Amino acid sequence: MSTTRKLWLGLGALLLASFAVLLWVGGEVHRHAPPVPERVASASGEVLYTRADIETGRVVWQSIGGMQLGSIWGHGGYVAPDWSADWLHREALAQLDLLSLATHGVPVDALDDAARTALETRLPALVRPNTFDPDSGTLTVSDERAEAIARVAAHYQALFGNDPAYDELREHYAMKHDTVPDAEHRRQLAAFFFWTAWAAGTERPGAEVTYTSNWPADALVGNAPTSGTFLWTFFSILFLIAGIGLLGWYHAVGHDREDQVHPPASDPLALVRVTPSMKAVAKYFWVVIALFLTQILLGALTAHYQVEGHDFYGIALSEVLPYSLTRTWHTQLAVLWIATAWLGTGLYIAPAISGHEPRFQRLGVNLLFACLLVIVVGAFAGQWCLFIGLLLWRVLVGRALWPAMRKGNELKPIVTLLFLSTVCIGLFYGAGLMWGEHTHLSMVEYWRWWVVHLWVEGFFEVFATAVIAFLFVKLGLLRATSASVAVLFATIVFMAGGVLGTLHHLYFAGTTTAVIAIGASFSALEVVPLAFIGFEAYHHFKLGAATPWMQRYRWPVLFFVAVAFWNLVGAGLFGFLINPPLPLYYMQGLNLTPLHGHTALFGVYGMLGVGLMLFCLRGLKPQARWSGRLLATTFWSLNIGLAGMALFTLLPLGILQVTAAIDHGYWYARSAEFMQQPIIDLLVWMRVPGDTLFSVGALALALFVARLWIPGRGRTAETAVSAVPEVEA
Repeated sequence: MSTTRKLWLGLGALLLASFAVLLWVGGEVHRHAPPVPERVASASGEVLYTRADIETGRVVWQSIGGMQLGSIWGHGGYVAPDWSADWLHREALAQLDLLSLATHGVPVDALDDAARTALETRLPALVRPNTFDPDSGTLTVSDERAEAIARVAAHYQALFGNDPAYDELREHYAMKHDTVPDAEHRRQLAAFFFWTAWAAGTERPGAEVTYTSNWPADALVGNAPTSGTFLWTFFSILFLIAGIGLLGWYHAVGHDREDQVHPPASDPLALVRVTPSMKAVAKYFWVVIALFLTQILLGALTAHYQVEGHDFYGIALSEVLPYSLTRTWHTQLAVLWIATAWLGTGLYIAPAISGHEPRFQRLGVNLLFACLLVIVVGAFAGQWCLFIGLLLWRVLVGRALWPAMRKGNELKPIVTLLFLSTVCIGLFYGAGLMWGEHTHLSMVEYWRWWVVHLWVEGFFEVFATAVIAFLFVKLGLLRATSASVAVLFATIVFMAGGVLGTLHHLYFAGTTTAVIAIGASFSALEVVPLAFIGFEAYHHFKLGAATPWMQRYRWPVLFFVAVAFWNLVGAGLFGFLINPPLPLYYMQGLNLTPLHGHTALFGVYGMLGVGLMLFCLRGLKPQARWSGRLLATTFWSLNIGLAGMALFTLLPLGILQVTAAIDHGYWYARSAEFMQQPIIDLLVWMRVPGDTLFSVGALALALFVARLWIPGRGRTAETAVSAVPEVEA
C-alpha cells in the first residue's frame, strides 16, 4: 500500500472518529444544559418571571446586539460587563445587605470587617443550592432572594432605559440612551440576565459544581476553579509536550529525505492563459479591498468608543452608529473580506489546475458575485443567503477541478484535498443554520463554534494548504509526490486537534466536565504543528529565492512567511495562553481573548488572503510592473501595526484584567470601576500608533491594486504565452 493511500485512510479514520465524538458531545450538551424554568416564584408564591419572560428577554438581548454589547458566560464584547457575572455579583451584594439588615439592623456597608466576613461565609449556602423542581418546572427562591432579585432588576431596567442617574454608567458601557425603549422588554431582559446568572451560581443536582463549572470566579458566591479545571489543564500541557516531541522526531527522521528540486529556467505559471472566468474573478479582489478598508474604519470607531463611550471626538455618533452595531459589522466584515479573498482564489485557481473551463463558468462566477453584493450591500442579508452563495462557489470550483481529479496524475491528492475542502467549506457553514430563536443558549454556542472554529480555522486552513502546495508544485519548486504526502500529513496533524479542539470554546457554556476534558486534551494538540512553523517559514523563504524569476512572486511569498510567523505567535503562543481550562477560567472575555483573535484572524487568515490575492493578481495582470515601494509599505505597515496593537494595548490590558479577576473576581475585571482607570485609558490610546500604521498598510494595498487597472501605468514588455486553450463561457 502506498504512503499516500495510507495517509488517506488515516485521515478518513481520524475525521470519522473525531466527528462521531463531537456529535456525541453535542448530545451531552443538549441533555445537561441548564434548565429554563417554566416559572420563577418566591417561597410565598409570587411569580417573578415565566419561561416566556426569559425567552423573550433573550430575543430582546439579541435585538440590541446580543454578544456585541457586553457578554453572556464570557462570550461577547469587552467594553460593557459580562451580564451573567455582573448580575451574579450584584445579587450576592443585595442578599448580603438584606442579611445584614435582618441580622444586625444596619446595611452591610456599616458593619466592621469581622461582622461582614461572618455574613459572607453564610452567603454561598443561600445562593448555590439548586431549588429547581424538574417535575413542575418551577424554580423557587426565598422571599429574601426575591427582594434581592427585584433590586438588581431595577438597576438593569434603569440602565437600559433613559434614567439620567445612569447616564455616566451608560457612557462607560458605550450604550446609547434608551437602549431598550419598552419597559416590559426591559423587565424581560432582566429575566434573561437573571437566568444566565442563576446557571452560573447554582450547583448541578448531585454535584458541588455549578452549571457553568463554577465560572465566573467570585469568592462571594463560592465560585472557584474546580478540580477538573486544574486536572485537565495539567494534562493539556503534558499532551502538548508529548505532541511536540513526536512531531520533532518525525521532522528529524524525515527532513533529510526530501528530494532536491532544480527550479525551471523560466516561470511556468507565465504559460497559463487566463480564461474568461478567471478574468471575471478580478472584481472579487476589488470587493476585498473595499471591505477591508471599511472594516478598519469600523474598527477605529469601535475602539474609540472604549474611551469616549457615546461620542467620537465630541460627536454623538452612538445615536446613529452605536457600539454594538459598529462591533457587529467590524467582526463580520473581517470574516467576509478574508472569505472573499479565498473564494476568489478558488475560482481563479481551479481552471488553472485542470486546464479546462466548463461551459458557463464565467456566468456562474458573475452570478456568485451578485450574491456577494446582496450579502454586503443588503446589510448582511442573512445566513441563508451566504450559505447558498457558498454552495454555488462549491459547484463552480468543483466542476472546474473535476477534470484534473479524473486524470489521476501525481497532483491528484492535492487536487482532491482542495476539492474536498471546498465541499466542506460550502457545507459546514450550514452549522450556523442549526439553531433558531429559542434554541437553548448552550446549544447555540455548540453550533456557533462549529462555524467559527471548524469552518474558519479548520477547512479554510486545509484549502489554503492545498492551494499553496499546488502553486509551488506548478512553479516547479516542489515535487508533486512529496508535496502530496506533506499536505496530507499536515492535514492529519492539524485536524487531529482541530475538530475536537472546538470544545475548548465551550468549557463554561453550561456544559459538563467531559467537555473540559476533551477540549483541553485536543486543543493542546492544535498547537503542536505550530511549534514547528519556523520550518514552514524558512521553507517558503528559500523557495522565494530559489531562482531569479521568483522575484515576480517575492511579496506573495513574504506574506506566506508572515502567515507562518503569526501562526506561531498569534495562534500558537497567544492561543495556548488562553486555551487550557484554568487560564481560560480567568481570561475568558478579557482582552487576552482579542489579543489571540486579532493576531490569529488577521495575522494568519488575513495575511494568507492577501498573499493568495497577490498570487492571483500576478496572473491577472502579468504585464504590470509591481510597485515594490507600495508592497513594502503594505507588508511592513500591516505587520508592525498589528504587532503594535497587540503589544502596546491588548497584551498589557489583558494582563491587568486577569490580575484583577484573580485578586477580586471576574466581575471586577469587567466593571466600569476597573475599566475607567487612567492606566486603562492610556493603554487604549496607545493603540493609535499601531492602528494608524496598520491603516497606512491597507491604503497602500488599495492603491497598489487600483494602479494595476489604471491604463498605461507601469507596463513592461512581458507577455503571457498560452498554455490553456481559451474557452468561451
